[in-house]
Parts: sequence; C-alpha cells; structure tokens
Amino acid sequence: MKGSKLDFCLSKGYFRMQQDLFTCRYVFFDDTFYSVHWLRLVLPNVQFGTKQRRLLRINESYSVSVKPFSLTQELEGLYSLYRQSIDFDAPESVESCLLAGATYNLFDTNVVEVRDKGMLIAAGIFDAGLESIAGIMNFYHPAYRKQSLGKFLMLQKINHARLNHKIYYYPGYLVNNYPKFDYKLFACESATEVFDDGSGQWLPFSWETIAMQAGFYP
Repeated sequence: MKGSKLDFCLSKGYFRMQQDLFTCRYVFFDDTFYSVHWLRLVLPNVQFGTKQRRLLRINESYSVSVKPFSLTQELEGLYSLYRQSIDFDAPESVESCLLAGATYNLFDTNVVEVRDKGMLIAAGIFDAGLESIAGIMNFYHPAYRKQSLGKFLMLQKINHARLNHKIYYYPGYLVNNYPKFDYKLFACESATEVFDDGSGQWLPFSWETIAMQAGFYP
C-alpha cells in the first residue's frame, strides 16, 4: 500500500495495522467504551509555537537522520527497553507491530533515528504516500524520558514531510475523555483536522466537534 493508494485510504479514516488497513469508531479500555477520532495535520498550515521551538532547541545536540526502514537488532533492543518502562499495552516488538511474520513490507516505511554520540536513543517509524505520511511508532530510551522524545519525533516527521512537499501528516487517533492520546495535538492544534465518519469529511479540530461526534457513537 503505497503512493496515492495509501493517501486515499488515510483520507477515508483507515490506518495501518501490521500489513493490513483498519478503521474503528470506538475502543474498549478499563471496562469502558470510548469514541475514536482520527486526526490529520494540514502541513502547509503548521506553525510551531513557543513549546515546539523550545523542544527542538533542547534536543538540538542530538543527531537526526531519516532512512528507509530496516528491522535491526538495534531498533528491537531500544524498543524492548522502552516497552519495559511504559504502563500501557503495546506490541511485543517492532516486528510484531509492523510485519507479524510477513517477509515483505507492503508499505513505504521509513524511520527517524535520533542519536546521542552515536547511540540510538529514539526512533520514529512512518509510512509515506504520495502526498502524506502516517506516523506508526515512536519509542525512546527510558533514560531520556525528560527530553519528550516522542513529541520531538512528531516534529521531526513533520519537518521531513514538509521538506518532501507532503500535504498531510496522519498521527492516528485520539480518544474522547481519555487523555493519554491527547499528545497527538502537540505539534499544532490549529492545523489539525478530525475525520467525520458520518459525512466522510475532515473538519477543523475542536473539542466541541469531538463532543458532538462522540454523542453519535454507540
């Protein structure tokens, strides 16, 4: 799933899961159903504010590179450290998240690598279409938690996408009344749109729109 085909599916509220595409309208956490709201950023409208520029500045000593994805022991080792440090469910490995045993990757997958004196401290995996990118995974070394590297990776993906003349960045979904996903608004809330499943249109993001959509979900 590459190029304009991926662009189209993303624009209809579908997202990657391993080597397939899926969508959903609600999730079940902590014995409760929550409504799902798919997001995208309109890249020409993104403007970094004080918080975003500060985050870029405090991490400017690290080297950042973007390259085609290759499953390596280095990536898996970093992810294993990350997974041991979090308090929410996550895939067992990078391989299980992206490939699940497949020997061929159907997506045009890339990775943002962040290194401190050569050591890999963060990785952000994304798929590229013709006019868009989709953020798939972000993970980092637990010792660098205070550096907000997950958010830093989002900003780096945006920078890379804009340099390559992409129009949209799809970070996934947020969940109504479940703040763990709200970090996806960090980059630029004013440039964020939310998918309206009823009309098939993308609407300017607001919490009022989220509340209205949630009212129609089961």
